[in-house]
Amino acid sequence: MALIQTENLTKVYGKGETTVTALDHVSLTVNPGEFVAVMGPSGCGKSTLLHLIGGLDRPSEGRVFLDGADLAQLGDARLAEFRRRQIGFVFQFFNLIPVLNATENAALPLILDGVKPAAARAKAAEWLTTMGLSDRLNNRPDQLSGGQQQRVAIARALVAEPTLVMADEPTGNLDSRAGDEIAGLLKQISETWGRTVLIVTHDPRIAAHADRIIFLKDGKIVDQTNLNGRSADEANQVLVKMGAL
Repeated sequence: MALIQTENLTKVYGKGETTVTALDHVSLTVNPGEFVAVMGPSGCGKSTLLHLIGGLDRPSEGRVFLDGADLAQLGDARLAEFRRRQIGFVFQFFNLIPVLNATENAALPLILDGVKPAAARAKAAEWLTTMGLSDRLNNRPDQLSGGQQQRVAIARALVAEPTLVMADEPTGNLDSRAGDEIAGLLKQISETWGRTVLIVTHDPRIAAHADRIIFLKDGKIVDQTNLNGRSADEANQVLVKMGAL
């Protein structure tokens, strides 16, 4: 069974002459453990799609099913709980709390879900160590590089053991080396830890790590291709054909 299924997903902003259709009847499926990248020009609906699938916004039309749950049937409180337990979010600008150290930041989803702070911090420390930050557990965000801050954000996304990790331009605020490292981590999240990963990116080098690329234009899916098992050169050829390179 698909982990993500959308049916005619549509998002319209404004009314009358100011109406903007950000997403236009998008139907797609994403399987458990799959790493999918969503690409397309600015304003094509990439982030809108991510927000609707993640339950951060409600669609104007259509439905989202996540792990068998119809998000439209969940009230706000139940939806917030569902997000905390089933989805890990990673954002471009890290969204770490400046006054908290790495462990405290990564532990937040568990603490918000009622886990005792000591147990939450212990679990956070485990994921931070997995992310290569065992010597940075007590550092605040301003004491970490951009790449290290994003690793903290990824640990925070994984600490509740979600089935889905969603990342919106996670390398957009990083240099190329740190960006490649984060892309490799996202691939590992899928391949090694069996999580489904859905990423929005404008960077074809990052998208090339994915199993499948979905290309959006004007709020619609205009192309998609499977990269799983392809060499780097083959992936680049596909991206050139799709207009991403």
